[in-house]
Amino acid sequence: MNIELIKKHIEEWLELAGEKQTPFSAKILLLAAVVYFLSPIDLIPDFIPIIGYLDDLVIVPLLVWLALRQIEAYRVEHMASQKAYKNDETKEPNKLGTLS
Repeated sequence: MNIELIKKHIEEWLELAGEKQTPFSAKILLLAAVVYFLSPIDLIPDFIPIIGYLDDLVIVPLLVWLALRQIEAYRVEHMASQKAYKNDETKEPNKLGTLS
């Protein structure tokens, strides 16, 4: 496993968690993934052959996947609200002063 690649991913996750627009729950999940990955305490100790690393291979990607899903859902919702706002801006008010 390439150490530089791991460091790059951890830095990207921490940067994403630090973004202002990232939902709070996604920030928590990303930070939990980094802490769990770097922590010497695991659900299954790493000294147990094969299954010791299995929890790292399952839990960390799961936490990152959940966070990325939340970020994507926020992004889609934000883009939809921006589009709706632009559509409302282009409508002309009718005689009653409401948008038609």
